[in-house]
Amino acid sequence: MKFLSHWLLITVLAIFTIPPALAQEGRGTSQEAIALVKKTIEYYKKNGAEKTYAAINAQNPEFKQKDLYIFSGPVKNSALLTSHGANLKMLGKDMTQLKDADGVFIFKKVSEVAQSKEGKGWIDYKWPNPISKEIEPKSTYIERVDDVYFACGIYK
Repeated sequence: MKFLSHWLLITVLAIFTIPPALAQEGRGTSQEAIALVKKTIEYYKKNGAEKTYAAINAQNPEFKQKDLYIFSGPVKNSALLTSHGANLKMLGKDMTQLKDADGVFIFKKVSEVAQSKEGKGWIDYKWPNPISKEIEPKSTYIERVDDVYFACGIYK
């Protein structure tokens, strides 16, 4: 009987603790997002814009990890995407009027950060998670280099 109660306790604990742990395994952290942006910027400095955009758009694993992916655009027109590691349908389209589920103009916020004195920072909005397919709160790190920005967001 003691064996059965221990087995039942272990089973119940496994049911309630393993799935959340597995769900978190595929989520990137803020540190990983920043590191991925910095890695992309280094690649950009060594290889130029066209090769960098092509690698991101090809969903090269170097620029896409867990639920993290890079996107980029020109600083002066941040709503005109030059690369996107998860949705190529967004490329070349003017995203100026794109709003999240709460009515936040996402690329207005991107532009503010990219054109700021520091040229880097975080924004918050809601966006579809490419893994869960659900609309989730997201924070995106943006960093300007030359006349472009690179960004990577984390789902919360």
